[in-house]
Amino acid sequence: MKKTNIIYWIFTALFGAFMLMSAIPDIMVTADALTFMRQLGYPDYFIPFIGIAKTLGVIAILIPGYPRIKEWAYAGLFFDLIGATYSVANAMPNISMLFMVVPFGLGIGSYIYYHKRLKAKNA
Repeated sequence: MKKTNIIYWIFTALFGAFMLMSAIPDIMVTADALTFMRQLGYPDYFIPFIGIAKTLGVIAILIPGYPRIKEWAYAGLFFDLIGATYSVANAMPNISMLFMVVPFGLGIGSYIYYHKRLKAKNA
């Protein structure tokens, strides 16, 4: 159980940090965030919304308990990653999407070990 907890927290902390670092410029509506989202074709009002949504998702996966909220948060964060990957692939087809393997891998690892922790706790 201890090994599972350590692996879970490593994956979850890295995944949460990645998602939070991508949310902060959106919340602050920085010039870079505006430029990037405009290139993707999104309206300006979407930028702080998605940043706040990502931040709330990160908080939900980091706070212990609340399993149903965690499931929704994982789903929302994965929808964000899928949408970002799809948007960039369509709006900027010359950019390699290989770097998206990292956040997807961290998120999948966090989710898998979250369920391993639940199973061990209930056993």
